[in-house]
Amino acid sequence: MNFDRVRVESSAVALAEGRERIARAVSTVARDWSPAQDEMLALVAEPPEDIIGVIERLKAVQKVLDLLPPSPGTNRVASFNTLYLTITEQVADSLRSPDCVDPEWLEVLDVEFARLYFTALAAWGVPDKNPADAWEVLFRRAYDDKVTVMDAAVLGVNAHINHDLALALLATWDRLGYPGEGPQHPDYLLVNKIFYQQIPLLRRRFATAWQLEIDRCVGDLDDWSQRILVRTTRAMAWEQAETLWELRDDPKDYAHALRVMDRASACAGEALLKGTSLLQVLWLTARAWTSRVWKRLTGAGKKS
Repeated sequence: MNFDRVRVESSAVALAEGRERIARAVSTVARDWSPAQDEMLALVAEPPEDIIGVIERLKAVQKVLDLLPPSPGTNRVASFNTLYLTITEQVADSLRSPDCVDPEWLEVLDVEFARLYFTALAAWGVPDKNPADAWEVLFRRAYDDKVTVMDAAVLGVNAHINHDLALALLATWDRLGYPGEGPQHPDYLLVNKIFYQQIPLLRRRFATAWQLEIDRCVGDLDDWSQRILVRTTRAMAWEQAETLWELRDDPKDYAHALRVMDRASACAGEALLKGTSLLQVLWLTARAWTSRVWKRLTGAGKKS
């Protein structure tokens, strides 16, 4: 694979500067999980071993988040956690579905995916530890009531899919072997179908009154556009994982690639806050742009 380390590093710097330019001010900045920092850190100290453990942990985390500022049940990270719990429960049900080719593979992927979220929670507010920039975009706004619960949920999805998913794939391949486009890939796509089914319900659950009115006006357009978002972003995550897989034996190049992926995801998150009415367009534009940058810098798909 061709990998331009100098260009990747300069791109990482440019992405950090770009994030500063577009970042929206935060009215109430969260620095940790106070007043429940100890409870949160205790909950996420040990990684779950199976999908049932993931679901139990998400429920326990939800109870803590629902007690945090700005008022009971309105913490902005809690809104993402609720969405994530719903999707994870559906994935657990799908493991018993005849459509699931390799339940073990899909469960391991789900567990590795969740561990990254819990790791991010465990790093917030802890000296000498920092969550990924993509997660920091959401976490620092956990108490900010100027951020809608829908915006907050989407910020979490942005961090989890656009940053964590590729890393979860790598961890799964490390444990079970690299499948390429083998029999496990349809199971990866099976999760897309779960999103397709749940997105309309979840979007309307988090929407404000005027957002619901817009939703009624546009009919199925939002559902269609968000299906495209799911398909596009999850396809990008698989491609990024394949690129990282080829770089895994070169620590410096691997670290540079991770930095670009994280900062690009953080920029996409900040862009999402520029306006809910442009949410889908902004995300697609940001992800299409960062995907082009990623492929150009890493030489994705090219063999040396």
